[in-house]
Amino acid sequence: MNTELKEAIELLEKEKGISKASLLDSIEQSLMTACKSHFGKNDNINVRIDPETCDFSVTAEKEVVEDQDHIVDPTLQVTVEEARKNNPHAVAGDIITVDINSKSFGRIATMNAKNIILQRIREEERNAVYNQYSGRIHELVTGTVQRLQGRTYVINLGKTDALLNENEQVKTEHFNIGDRVKVYVVDVKNSTRGAKILVSRTHPDLVRRLFEEEVSEVRDGTVEIKGISREPGSRTKMAVWSNDPDVDPVGACVGMNGSRVGAVVDELRGEKIDIIAWDENPAVLIENALSPAKVITVGADPDERAAKVIVPDYQLSLAIGKEGQNARLAARLTGYKIDIKSETQARESGDFDDLYIDDFDENGEYYEDEGASYADESGIDTEEDTGEDLSGLSDGPAEE
Repeated sequence: MNTELKEAIELLEKEKGISKASLLDSIEQSLMTACKSHFGKNDNINVRIDPETCDFSVTAEKEVVEDQDHIVDPTLQVTVEEARKNNPHAVAGDIITVDINSKSFGRIATMNAKNIILQRIREEERNAVYNQYSGRIHELVTGTVQRLQGRTYVINLGKTDALLNENEQVKTEHFNIGDRVKVYVVDVKNSTRGAKILVSRTHPDLVRRLFEEEVSEVRDGTVEIKGISREPGSRTKMAVWSNDPDVDPVGACVGMNGSRVGAVVDELRGEKIDIIAWDENPAVLIENALSPAKVITVGADPDERAAKVIVPDYQLSLAIGKEGQNARLAARLTGYKIDIKSETQARESGDFDDLYIDDFDENGEYYEDEGASYADESGIDTEEDTGEDLSGLSDGPAEE
């Protein structure tokens, strides 16, 4: 048993993630190359390696000729006298196998063999890293900030580095060397210099993965995240729904005393997170999405993907948000273009009567226009199930 070689291969397999079969193949190729460097050709060379013991042998097939005068190419031919040292019955014309002592190879042949093994190890190491992380695209990984390269953070993931480019960074975040940070894997590319792993701190699904880590109900599928709209570093709105009527989706994500959402907020370095209940009724969903603002009534048109919202006068600025952020995030979350008016503005324009009073007939019963849905401040869902899939996000700006 070649103990030293066996231990070296097992160590490389463990530390570098390179398969034993690949390492043995590289050794075989290096020995073939060394033979070619030493003898000038390797057409008649055979290399055999035992995968269990790592014992190897190098042999050459040669033609037996009568004497030295008949030898044209000593790498392909051998005299009867020499042949009978290994095979007493050898005669001219036979093809015999001759053992080759690899230790007799010259310095150049040995260096060539060594370089082939090292090159193969580097290639296999790069492939192992690529294969590992190409399967983790759209997942969360944890790394350590190693250095700042221009405006790009280099994040060490252990066996390799990832790049956090400027356009994937939150403008309000600044890291120090040695900081541990969680990042979202956007893409993994293979190149001659190894795997290039691109990560993000701005992607909306970073928030999704963080909640999967913190909330067991999200991780096992009991609570489903229907949609996320995010302005990185400032605010995120997330709509959640429960497959189990006994599980409150919002409560599960918030956690006792806000522990679960607090952990996510800490990881996002103070970014505010609004968690709202998803609803099949777009009017109710829009009302929820405008939280923390209180809403008087909502009229949503699924065909036009537009909604009119009336809020109390004192809630107008809260509903719109600073620089329109609350309305904008609600629009992206629901996929609806949202027009928000105060009660006074709605009464002056006649929208209040259209959306709130005219929703009921003279007998006080609810009346619904075809293709529209409504929700009022009582919290009662007055829409029949439209079957709309509202899980998609829209970048359409909200109207004020």
